[in-house]
Parts: sequence; structure tokens; C-alpha cells
Amino acid sequence: MKKLFKFVVLAWALMLPFAAMAQAESKTTIKVGNDADSPNIGWTITAEEEGDGIYVVTFDGAIKEGFHGYPLTDFSAPIIEFENATVAGEMFETLTPEEHGIDELTGEPSFIYCGQAIYVQKIEAKAGQQVAGFINATICTNETNQCTANIVEFAIQMPGVAEVEAADDASSASALDWSSIITAILWGFAALLTPCVFPMVPMTVSFFVKGSQTPAQGRLRALIYGIFIVALYVLPIAVIMSLTIFGIDVSGDIFNFIGTHWIPNLIFFLIFMVFAASFFGAFEITLPSSLVNKSDAGADKGGLVGIFFMALTLVLVSFSCTGPIVGNVIIEATSGSTNIWMPIITMAAFAIAFALPFTLLAWFPALLKNLPKSGGWLNSVKVVLGFIEIALGLKFLMTADQTMHWGLLDRETYLAIWIVTFSLLGLYLLGKLRFAHDDEVKHVSVFRLSLAIAVFSFVVYLIPGMWGAPLNAVSGYIPPMSTQDYRVSGHHENVNTGRKYADFLHLPHQLEGHFDFEEAVAAAQKQNKPIFVDVTGHACNNCREMETMVWSNDQVLPMLRNDFVICALYVDDMTKVEGGKRLGSINSKFAQDRWGVNAQPGYILLSPDGETVLAGPRGYNTDIEAFVAFLQKGKDGVR
Repeated sequence: MKKLFKFVVLAWALMLPFAAMAQAESKTTIKVGNDADSPNIGWTITAEEEGDGIYVVTFDGAIKEGFHGYPLTDFSAPIIEFENATVAGEMFETLTPEEHGIDELTGEPSFIYCGQAIYVQKIEAKAGQQVAGFINATICTNETNQCTANIVEFAIQMPGVAEVEAADDASSASALDWSSIITAILWGFAALLTPCVFPMVPMTVSFFVKGSQTPAQGRLRALIYGIFIVALYVLPIAVIMSLTIFGIDVSGDIFNFIGTHWIPNLIFFLIFMVFAASFFGAFEITLPSSLVNKSDAGADKGGLVGIFFMALTLVLVSFSCTGPIVGNVIIEATSGSTNIWMPIITMAAFAIAFALPFTLLAWFPALLKNLPKSGGWLNSVKVVLGFIEIALGLKFLMTADQTMHWGLLDRETYLAIWIVTFSLLGLYLLGKLRFAHDDEVKHVSVFRLSLAIAVFSFVVYLIPGMWGAPLNAVSGYIPPMSTQDYRVSGHHENVNTGRKYADFLHLPHQLEGHFDFEEAVAAAQKQNKPIFVDVTGHACNNCREMETMVWSNDQVLPMLRNDFVICALYVDDMTKVEGGKRLGSINSKFAQDRWGVNAQPGYILLSPDGETVLAGPRGYNTDIEAFVAFLQKGKDGVR
């Protein structure tokens, strides 16, 4: 019981950082002033959420010694204006001003603030919105009453995560990436069929059944065993994420770095290729035997400690098979994501799916009799995973190639590798291709034949893509159409030649547009058209799917072509532009500061002058009718 108590206390302690983080995110603070434009007063501005879209903005002014300011009742009171938010109610003060003689004009007592003045204003805003404005504070000397205007601009982000418009699709409004979660669950079940894990099922289940005095005790021990497996996968990720509390940012910027920078993507590509070679039997990837032996020895102890070490032994022994799967789960959860919880939730989904069979089989041990015996089929599963690792790993090389403009993987080259890879997989399933550790396939089972048919059908589906077919089903996982060298309709020239950054950035479907916001605003004002801002990225799978499945629609494409000035802001492009800064970093900060958009895709419709938001931000949603209505809202705003 004492050991269980220690474990509970440890788990509780690990969760404290997340509670603190949730509390910290309810308030944002900035400091402005104390500069050439506002030399006599500095401001600490704080925004807190009150509820129902109302935020309380507090302006805490630190007045320079020897100077004073004025309360709101005085004609010299500070002027505080908000440029992109509506005030809710009157501004008020929280401090009591000092009496300072008689006002010569009114004959009434005069009041001032010395040292500090605090003004509070409630506003209507959205979570994550960047609210901008200015403060004009009249500050006077105490001795001569000589006054100066202290003017300072501010921009403060409202606490909370920016909501992205997603029409009527409630699931799209969720901050969770359900596709990653479902993929993690499927990988968790698939891991059970690997040669490192499957043979341990009957061994571990029988351990709990035989080592228990009653069936009920065996089930309880098996349940605790499953909980320990989940904890061993999830807690390390939770600890890493909790580093945010200690000033190490592992949220948006790190996720963007993991998802788009060429260095981690190239490393991921090499790791996937190494694991694929291991799955094919070139070598075995194992942890040091001393580590596994120590864990196995700990499993001989009784009680909770013994169960914990049994779980640890399973995790360590299965590493050579689950390592690439776990890596893929983490990478998919962090690539391009801004939700700090996604890696934790996704890993929990994988771990629960991975541990569930062990728990259920221990709960119903009679099911063990129906499991197939370990044999050569397990090695076949491992080889199949090897082919899948090649296909998945290629995506990371593609991301590095796109962000750095190396030109290594155009669309045809990428598809050619996929076509060959899956063709070889089909031949392997039919027994026409064998590896060193494979048994001879004397006959093809119905199951293997069904898999082979599915694989070859996929290959046939890919082949037209070599000549420019859109391939909607995989559009988010292959290079964009702009990298296609040849299409049946002929080679397409860049219609945006001569525009800023158009020499290395492109728009889909031969659309005309711009890649610089100021240039787009100038064009929109000249044509009196609304601006369609596309916050996008080279590594954004959902962006490619939207372009292929929604933008290409017969209702949508003419509207984009004729009724809007398109401005595509790539937030992950690594090209260095003016001032030596990366274009992606400039666009990412601009989109977040201006519209609170920190995820891709993000669509915003603006007035021709670029100041008024007509509709959006809107995120990933393949509902075509809703997207048409979204565009129509922007058109109507300019009439």
C-alpha cells in the first residue's frame, strides 16, 4: 500500500505543471512605454478573460518620479483607444487620486496620480486575438506643472487559443486532431502483431493468471499491468511537454520546427529508412541487454513493483518493433501542430490500444486458445511494416525538399518511388519476393491474396498521377502539383512571374495571386476586390487536401479566380529574405499578430484595404457548400 501511495503522489506531482500551465494561460501581460515617445510613464498591460467574449484589459502606469498624471474625471485624462476591438462599458480606475489644490478653470478641487495610475477597460474580443491600440497620457512635472504627451502603441494577445471558423462542422472546431488519434489507435493494435510483441501475449497473460489466488485477483493485476504500460508510454511525453512551465517553449514554435525544418525532417527520414532495413532483416535493433535483464529481474518481485517491472520489460523488449511506430505517432502529432496536448493525447491513444489486448486476454484467458501460434507469419508482418516505413519516411524528405527548395523530389519522382515500393509489397504478399528470414510460401492464403489485391489496386490508382491526375485520396501526402514537370494538358508556366517571391512559391490550379501582403493589398485596392488570405505551408497536409478537394470544385475555383485577390502566406518557408530573416518566420508572426491564426490552413477574407475582416479565420473543412458560403460572405462585404 505504501508503494501504491508513492506512485499516486508521483503521478499527482507530474500533473501539477499542467495545472499551473492552464492557470497561466488565463492571463497575458505586456510592457510598453519608458521610451522616446513615452519617457515619463511606462505601462504594464494585462488582459484577462471574464467570459462570454468579454476581456478585462488593465493599464497599470508607472509614473516617473517628480511627475504626475490625471484621473478619468480630469480633461487631461489619458486617451486609450482600441483599433480592432469594441469597448464594453465605461473605463474605470482602481486607485484613489490625491487632492492637488484648486483647479483654476473650474474652481473645484484638482486630483492627480503620483507614482502609479491604473485604468481598466472591458472589451469584446476573441480568444487568441491580437488587440492593438494606443495610449496618449498627459504627464506633468510636480514643480512647474509643465506637461508633455506620452504616446505609445500597444498590441496584446487575448488569453486562450484562437478559435478557427469551421462552418457547421462541430468536429472541425475541436482543437484535437482526430485523424492523428485514430491513426495512433490503429498503430497500437498493429504493434501487437509484430514479432517482438505477439509471442509475449500468452507468456504475460498466463503469468498473471497463474500468479493469482483467485480469478478476480488475476483480473485486477492484469488491469494494473495495462495501466502501467500506458503510463510508461505517456508519462515521458507529459514530462517533456511540462517543460513549458519552466520557460522552455515546446509548443507552437517547437512543433513548427519539428514539422517544417529540414534538419529534423532529414533525421526522421534517415531513422525511418534504418528501421525499414531492420524490418527487412538487414540487422536487429535492440536495447542493451543489461537494461532489459535488470528490468526482467525486477519483475520477479511481488506486488505492484513486480507488475511494474513486467510492464517495463514488455516495453523494452518490444522496442525494436514499436520504436518506429512510436516515433511515427509522435511526429504525426507534432508536425505543424500548435496544440501542446496533442502529443500526450495521441500517445495515450496508442498506449491504450497497445495495452488493451493484454488486459482483455488476462480477463478472459480462454481467448488464448483461439490465438494463432507464433511462426513465420510474424516475420511477414514485420516485412510489410518495412515497406510501409519506406512510404511514410519519404514524406519527411519531401518536407525538407519543399521548405528548402532543393528540387530533389518532384511529384513524378515521389510517385515513382511509391509505385515501385507498393508493387514490391504486392509481389511479397504473393510469395514472389522473399527475404532471408522468410519461410517459403507454398500457397497464397485468401487473406494474403486480398491484401495483394488491395495493394495492387492502390498502385493502379497512383499511376495516372505520373501524368497529372490529382489523386485526391493522397493529395496531402505527396508533393504539390506545382512540382509536376509534365501533365497531359502540357507544361504549365508560372502565371505569377515577376511578383514578389513568385520565383520559388506557387499557387495551385494556375491561380493568379501574391505571396506578399502589401503587394496583395495594392492589387486589391486597384481592382476593388476582397483579399483571400491563405495561411499555408509546404508541410501542411490539410492545405494540400483543401486545394485538391475544395479549391478545384466547379463552384469554388471560378470565385477564387475572378472575385478575389489571393495572398498566400507560407509560414514554413526557409528562404532568407530582407534583413536575413526567414520568410516563413515573418509570415507566421504576421498571421498570428494580425488575425490570431497559428495553424494551417487558415483562411481570412479582408476588405480591399486589408484592414477589415469580412469573414474568418476559417480552418480545415472540406464542406464545399460551406466554403462557397464563406467566399460569398467576403464578396458581399465589398458591394
